[in-house]
Parts: sequence; C-alpha cells; structure tokens
Amino acid sequence: MTDTYDADLDPEVDDYDGDQLDLAERLSLRRVAGMSTQLSDITEVEYRELQLERVVLVGVWTSGSQTDHDNAMAELKLLAETAGSEVLEGLVQRRTHPDPATYIGRGKVDEVREVVIATGADTVIADGELEPAQLRNLEDRIGVKVIDRTALILDIFAQHAKSIEGKAQVELAQLQYLRQRLRGWGGNLSRQAGGRVSGGAGIGGRGPGETKIETDRRRIRTRISQLRKRLRELDAVRDTKRAERRRNQVPSVAIVGYTNAGKSSLLNRLTGAGVLVEDALFATLDPTTRRSQTADGRVFTLTDTVGFVRHLPHDLVEAFRSTLEESTEADLLVHVVDASDPDPVGQINAVRTVLNEIGANDIAEQIVFNKIDLANEADLVPLRTVAPDALFVSARTGAGLEELRARIEERLPRPAVEVEALVPYARHDLIDRIHKAGEIVSTEHTGEGTLVRARVNQDLAGELAEFAR
Repeated sequence: MTDTYDADLDPEVDDYDGDQLDLAERLSLRRVAGMSTQLSDITEVEYRELQLERVVLVGVWTSGSQTDHDNAMAELKLLAETAGSEVLEGLVQRRTHPDPATYIGRGKVDEVREVVIATGADTVIADGELEPAQLRNLEDRIGVKVIDRTALILDIFAQHAKSIEGKAQVELAQLQYLRQRLRGWGGNLSRQAGGRVSGGAGIGGRGPGETKIETDRRRIRTRISQLRKRLRELDAVRDTKRAERRRNQVPSVAIVGYTNAGKSSLLNRLTGAGVLVEDALFATLDPTTRRSQTADGRVFTLTDTVGFVRHLPHDLVEAFRSTLEESTEADLLVHVVDASDPDPVGQINAVRTVLNEIGANDIAEQIVFNKIDLANEADLVPLRTVAPDALFVSARTGAGLEELRARIEERLPRPAVEVEALVPYARHDLIDRIHKAGEIVSTEHTGEGTLVRARVNQDLAGELAEFAR
C-alpha cells in the first residue's frame, strides 16, 4: 500500500485535533516524586490515596503462548505508566493456575520482596484480579502496597473522568470493588465499640458491638445507593436525548474499539470535534456525540465511546453500562483497531467480547485499521485476510479517510418510503427536511411548486401525502 501524505494535514501545520485545552490541563498535573506509599507510613490501608510512583509488575502465565503473555505484560506496563508510575521491573511465573493464597508461589513472593528492596519500589502491581486474602497476604509478606489490574484501571478512570456522570460511574465501580476488600492495618480497625458514642464515633456512628470495618461497609452501601439513584436520574436525561434522535430518525454511528486505538482522532478528523487526544490508555471516558452529514446532505451522528481493554473489570462494565449503551443504540459500529499493535486480532476479540456482554453484537460493524503510518506493509497483509472488508486509514496523515467517509455513508440505513410530491413554494421547509433526513432522486421547479422525487421516512412521508402526485 502506498500511503499519501497531505502537507495540509501535518499536525505541526494544521491543528486538526482542535485546541486540545483538556490535554494541556491534564499534562499540567504531575505526581510529586518522593512521596512514599510504604505501609509503615500509614495506619489505615483502605483510605490511603493511590499514588503510584516506582512499581514492580508481577504476572502469572497460565495459558497461551509466550507472545500472548508478553503482550499482556506490555499492556500492564502501559496501564501503570498511564496512571503516573515508573515501572522498574517485571516478574513472571509459569503456573497452571494462580496460587490461592498469594497469587504467585511462596518462592516468587520472596523474589519479589528482594526486587522491591533492591529497586526501592513502593508498589507491586499484579496482572489479574486478586482476592482480598491474596492482597492481604502479599502486602504482609512483601511490605509494600499491592494492587491488582482492576484497581489500576479504576485509578486511571478516576483520574480521567470529568463529567458528573463519569465521576459517579467511576466512584460506584470503586466502591463496589472496595466493599469486599476493606481491612485494617495492625488490627486497630477490628475493635468493637461498647456503645454508640464509644471511641468518639458520635451519634450515628458505630452501634453496640459494631467494628470499624462494619461501619465502613454500611457507609459504602449507603453511598452506593445514592450513586445508583443519581445515575438513574442521569440515565433518564440520556434516554430523552436518544428518544429525540429516534423520533427524528437520525441515523447514528458509534466509534468503538480498544483503548488508544485512535477513536478520538478519527472523530476529530471526520467532524472537527476537538475531542481530547492523548497517546495514553483510557484518555477518553465521557462519550462525545457530534452531528455530521453525508455528501448528499443527510444528517447523522458520530459518537466517540470509552475504549475497551482485555479483561475489562466487571464492575466497570456495570457502572458504565448506560454509557456503553450508546453503542447498542447505533445503526453502525465503526470498530477501530490499532494496526501497529503487536496483537490486533486480540484487540478485535476483546472488543467483541464486551460488545456481546452489552448486547451490541447484532449491529452492523465496519472494521477500520488505524495507524497504518506506524505499521509495516508486511504486518498489514495478514490483517487483510482476517478482515477482508476492513479499511486501512491513518488519522494522523489523513490517508484513507475519504474512503472511510464514503463507506459510512454507504452503510447508513436508507429511508424506506418512495414519494413523489408537488411541494408549494410556501412549504419549502419540507424540502429542507427531505435534504436532511431523506434522499432526493430528482427535483423540478414548476409554476405551482417544486416537484420532488425522494426516499423518506414514514413520518415525513405522512406530511408529504397531501402534496403527493
């Protein structure tokens, strides 16, 4: 494939991604070096802010090839760096299944502790979802904070969420995750209170015999109920907007794909939306919908959605279900894949797994391989076999975008009713609506009005019925 590069689209010449004020704001925030997160510095583990600085990665290789596991560890490294950490070392253990007590074997635990001491790491990140007992045992034996892949992704989402709905969804997922993992450090949180005001808890605090952890769980349950109520209210607003689009029968296109595949860049290229673009995982959390139109004037919407990832935490899928439902309501899914990724087929499978989970597997799908400017031609050949109807584009250089626009227009649902009407000049508002929501076959201006032949939806056909020929 011969890539064409338009100088007018050079990012240094043309701000095709907009002003990117959100990106400037995000880049202005930096974690302070030297802030320790050692367990010896705190008394209550669960209330300590997650500050990832110098980390060691730990993984268990249970199945698949060496390449598959290397890709998984590389992704974990990117996740950790997105959260603001410096990755010092990565350790992998080959096992048939994770150890039920410590995730990794006793010998590997000692090895991890030695690496932590040697490198000065303050956090260990496990490539998997750890049980509460595994977290406790690892922290006790290693001596530094241990988090799993799920907590890491939740932290990234918490950093990047900006809208009211996004923040509420992330907090809900965090609390659902935390509820089963509350524990005290040094046993000080397990003491029972002899009375309601014992220990300075005050009125409404612990009841007789209630431990500090039980109090915390009760407060978490209360907060979860409040967040779910708030999200239901926000869902009603989103449903109203969807119903309005359905009433007007505006076709919708949802851009889905693996995180950091270039979905926001494509949206900016196609609509000039100016959505935040960053070379980082989960840079975009809040869905962005923009109006666009086809070459013949038909209006449709393009929606940028949150990126997916392998083993996306279940709590996140549930919390973001209303946001992900933007995909289930679409007429067409533009599935963006990073062509330069070592495992693009794995990306496709991971995204389709989540789409199946939310009930979007029956919607028409157009696979688009992005970032072809970063991939070798030899790497693209097998992709043409995997997805024969796929398009190959580059949001950075603009290569293949015109073909993508044409393909989207081609696969949009077409109006079903054919009409022929003589529309009076006083009702040219109907002609305008035909241009926006229908397909004009031909027009002829006469002395009595405009004779139009077109394909329109049922509602508009009903309004044109009185002028039918």
